[in-house]
Amino acid sequence: MHAMTPAAPPPVSRRPAPDDVPLPADDPALRGEALDLDELAEHWRATASRHAMTAEEMRGADRKAQLMGTPGRWLMEQAGTATAAAVRALLATTGRAGRGPVLVLAGPGNNGGDGFVAARHLARHGLRVAVVLVSGEPQPGTPDAARNWEALGGVGGVERIHAAQPRDLQMLGQGIEKASVIVDALLGTGVHGELREPVRSAVDLIRRARASGVPVLSVDTPTAVDLTSGDPSDPAVRADVTITFHRPKLGLQTRNGRALAGRVLVAPIGIPADADRG
Repeated sequence: MHAMTPAAPPPVSRRPAPDDVPLPADDPALRGEALDLDELAEHWRATASRHAMTAEEMRGADRKAQLMGTPGRWLMEQAGTATAAAVRALLATTGRAGRGPVLVLAGPGNNGGDGFVAARHLARHGLRVAVVLVSGEPQPGTPDAARNWEALGGVGGVERIHAAQPRDLQMLGQGIEKASVIVDALLGTGVHGELREPVRSAVDLIRRARASGVPVLSVDTPTAVDLTSGDPSDPAVRADVTITFHRPKLGLQTRNGRALAGRVLVAPIGIPADADRG
């Protein structure tokens, strides 16, 4: 994929969210002092009370929303802003803010793009962030993710790292216990079969970090956990907190899904209610 020039963050619309829940990028409650996990869960309670959906239903709603005129980059901005709020809530709840950098492990797709947006917002709140593109290619594979990866180049407090090989992840693992939190933004829809490198080594790194006491927040779903069935591939991430979007996911309500997702937050991102139909 050709290199892209740095771009400013996309403009944020002021359209209302369903159930009158403020959208993250427009929400004044997310701009000041961090909410803790209980407060953030209460803030998004209306979204969490919606009916659960499958991974395919979520992909369909996302596609239909874009066909109805909602830009994908705008949905990514909302999801990434919500992810940053969840990271800050996890830090506030665990008392780990300021203990070390936030480490974002991001895949080349739109799940990684959510992580890039989150990194930008975390830096604006004064947090140090190391963002790792875990991919054999030097650029993310979707236009929206690539735009947000390039936008990080001019953000103070953010270090961008490209991990193309397992050895790159092994080097990152040295001193991993110094991270304040790990953000798992590797894969958003679950996978079937064994993970491929370098994502497999990134999952191993996350597992080692959590074993050393570093909390893990997963974006959409813990990597390698299917959002419909809850079944994990091997290896899979075990998260302390998972933030998912628009509606709860059936896979995270199964026995396996609950065990691997930890506490689940459901954030609004502005998908119209009509996008859920048909």
